[in-house]
Amino acid sequence: MRVISGIYKRRRFDVPSTFKARPTTDFAKENLFNVLANYIDFCEHVTALDLFSGTGSISLELLSRGCDRVISVEKDMQHYAFIRKVMAEVKTDKWFPVRGDVFKYIERCSETFDFIFADPPYALRELEKIPSKIFEHKLLKRGGLFVLEHGKDLTFDSDPRFVEHRSYGSVNFSFFREEEQEDEQPTR
Repeated sequence: MRVISGIYKRRRFDVPSTFKARPTTDFAKENLFNVLANYIDFCEHVTALDLFSGTGSISLELLSRGCDRVISVEKDMQHYAFIRKVMAEVKTDKWFPVRGDVFKYIERCSETFDFIFADPPYALRELEKIPSKIFEHKLLKRGGLFVLEHGKDLTFDSDPRFVEHRSYGSVNFSFFREEEQEDEQPTR
């Protein structure tokens, strides 16, 4: 696992070969962050939520680029332990790993985020419901961005919050946005 940019740029972490996680490829990750640069300035007090964190690669990239606070939710004990190990190696106090079920976390979370990323297993039956759950539980701040990584067979363009789709080989990203709240007109 390699960090593409930021303060941890070029740092490498060896992911055990026994892991079930399918980390986002460097090619897809680099392109994703190039697109995200058009939406988010990660140095502007950004809070992020990384769901189905796996190796923590996306969380680490977010921190490297300047995120103030990143919560990583991962159910698998081995993956969670690896995330904690990497967190200790980079000596950050801005990374908060949570071991648990993503859907339970979504239901119980009372915090809102500027950016949410989810990389569920492509075969997950509930994968198509993740965007609606994020918005139903109001996890995004106004103007916030949610990115879902998924396989090529899914499309979300009928979702009212869908913004765009990007494809990098077998990796697909769908972008969703919580609309900015319009300022109320002053009364006279």
